[in-house]
Amino acid sequence: MIGYVRGQVEYVEPEAGLVVVEAGGIGYNILVSGKEFSLLPGRGNEVRLHTYLQVREDAMQLFGFLSREDLQFFRLLIGVNGIGPKAALGILSVFGADELRFAILADDAKMISRAPGIGAKTARKLILELKDKLSLEDAFEKKLAHQQEDASLERTKGGSEDEAVQALMALGYSPSDALRAVRKVEGAADMDVEEILKAALKQMAFL
Repeated sequence: MIGYVRGQVEYVEPEAGLVVVEAGGIGYNILVSGKEFSLLPGRGNEVRLHTYLQVREDAMQLFGFLSREDLQFFRLLIGVNGIGPKAALGILSVFGADELRFAILADDAKMISRAPGIGAKTARKLILELKDKLSLEDAFEKKLAHQQEDASLERTKGGSEDEAVQALMALGYSPSDALRAVRKVEGAADMDVEEILKAALKQMAFL
């Protein structure tokens, strides 16, 4: 129903894991994981959060993620019997998607049960229901891609490309999407930040 919310960060409630984003004159209360919360831009800056809308008889609640990949993994988690949106968010506050994939594929229920509200029985159930939906090959490919993105960010630090990546992230794009768009800009090494940013934003339409 609501694919994403893009707007200005109005205020945050760290204790509740809540961020209020104003978009189109409406302030959206969005719950985010602890990991996502640490990556949010400051108040007054623009952000884009991919969202999941939970609808109950007594309330509606938005859960937000900086990347589509995290949202997709969140959907996998809430598909497990006995794990609701808040429990899934708690899991993603403790583990990154890469770490969680390998834990599931390795049958490491002990590790997964470290997440708040997730006991050994629920951890085993999570592994049982999700293991067949994941593959070791895909897990390695995603981890390698993320490592390469991190390495690319390190290589561009201090240059115009890095500043363009940081600017895109401040606009709410995920680090991976921002880096991918900047990398697709031909001749970026000879451009200033503004030129790279304009070209990268055009690339965003195709991601």
